[in-house]
Amino acid sequence: MSDARTNPDGAEPIGAVPIGAVLFDLDDTLFAHRTAVASGILAHIDQLGGFDGVHTPDAVALWHALEEKHYHSYLEGTLDFEGQRRARARDFAAAHGVHLGDAASGAWFDEYFEHYTAAWTLHEDALRCLDALDAAFPGVGLGIITNGDPAFQQRKLDRVELTSRMGLDVHPERFVASGALGVAKPDPRIFEAACAAFGVAPASGVYVGDRLRTDAIGAAGAGLTGVWLNRDGISPSPEDAADAAALGVLEIATLDELTPALLAR
Repeated sequence: MSDARTNPDGAEPIGAVPIGAVLFDLDDTLFAHRTAVASGILAHIDQLGGFDGVHTPDAVALWHALEEKHYHSYLEGTLDFEGQRRARARDFAAAHGVHLGDAASGAWFDEYFEHYTAAWTLHEDALRCLDALDAAFPGVGLGIITNGDPAFQQRKLDRVELTSRMGLDVHPERFVASGALGVAKPDPRIFEAACAAFGVAPASGVYVGDRLRTDAIGAAGAGLTGVWLNRDGISPSPEDAADAAALGVLEIATLDELTPALLAR
């Protein structure tokens, strides 16, 4: 990387660490998850004939909040994967005066899920970013680290054709999911496991994600170059900002900025 110190005679850089692998978070980094979620819940509400008094922005915000709450319960092990889905459906319906039992909440979520999967797509800058990395760092390895169920996340990769584009069909070990590994970001072990799959030291790894603490700070704490993809211009908390600065976290607004940021280091 180009932040290495240079010998006084201008010859070889001192301490240069080449980039061996660039790893990505999946949801809301490469894959447009929140867009698909919003499209899915609105289509589902429309199919149901609406809820009394429902306000579209509030419904989307509530559904996102319930996903955040219950998916973290799954990551923490207090709910299984199906359980967090049913809890989201049950709580959303209850907020609109509808009671769903366990089986009914599962069916409700399954109907929503059909709308959600119909809206699966990549962010428009995702493939451009991969092409730019290939051009700037020939032979660089590409991989995924995701907090989630491996089978579910693999479906997304296959649908948007990232499996073949990132070489994960040839190197499936470079797709690292917390549900298979047993630890979740920001635990350093998940980043270390991904680097090991490439046969590179963490110092040669780059990790890009949309969550500052979970993704970028977590990766940097494990010895990688952490990159925060801040698409919405969020202002971090003072604690997060201080930790990110201390660990040398890079901040970008779009994936188009990733390759220039790495070249400028």
